[in-house]
Amino acid sequence: MDWSKTKTIFIIVFSILNVLLYSLYLNRNDNIENLEVMAKTSMEDILKQENITYKLPPFVDKEASFVSADVVDFNKESLKDLKGQKTYIMSDNLLRSTLTDKITLEEVKKDDFKSFLSQYVLNGTEYVLWNMDEEQKKAFFFQQFDGRPIYHSPSAMLVVSWNEDEKIQSYEQRMLQDFANFNKKNLLSPLEIIGSLASRGLLKQDSEVTSVKMGYSTLVRLTETQVFAPTWDVQVKLKNGEKEHHFLSANEGKVIEFELDKDTEEDEEQSE
Repeated sequence: MDWSKTKTIFIIVFSILNVLLYSLYLNRNDNIENLEVMAKTSMEDILKQENITYKLPPFVDKEASFVSADVVDFNKESLKDLKGQKTYIMSDNLLRSTLTDKITLEEVKKDDFKSFLSQYVLNGTEYVLWNMDEEQKKAFFFQQFDGRPIYHSPSAMLVVSWNEDEKIQSYEQRMLQDFANFNKKNLLSPLEIIGSLASRGLLKQDSEVTSVKMGYSTLVRLTETQVFAPTWDVQVKLKNGEKEHHFLSANEGKVIEFELDKDTEEDEEQSE
């Protein structure tokens, strides 16, 4: 047997095999990319057919971590620097305050309550205005972590109330501390999120997606510790001018529906 020729044949065969395998690898990648393009095109087609317009933020942070935090137990020592108010610790994690300083609603609305929060609320700069209910005479705020709001968590909310004369009267506060990141995962893009809403029929015809923002929602709620998952908030302006919010898991695309916590309901009833 001529081993030299045999060796040459083996080298040629393996070289051809490597070329074929590399070609298959390239074709597979092309197919995956084509499927992604098709999926994107399909989503855009659905949105176009329903005349749904959208403004999407740049998809820069393509990963996000889950977050854990501990519930704050208020104590007199932590409240000693708060001025112009009388504070009451209703339970370890619920603080109520009655304002003694005269502050008008018109004044605090000028900067979305930012000056008020900074001056009168413990760690007030961590909260961001979510909604003002003129009928209830209340403003609702969510605590933030790393600049991202924690949506509708009873353990991380602030509610400011005013009276008939539009003078700030009181507030109720719950707060989290000792935040920690863990278990970073890939995120669905804003386009995938609104495409998912449209394919489920949750976006109404002729509506406009005005913003898609990242925040957190409660995944696990224990007595002392909370766990939060990355969550997309999709704000939509309807044809009649009304606004809607849709919340979806940023990792899986599941729709999240919030319910008012029973403890919060009881607290509000007692305060009335």
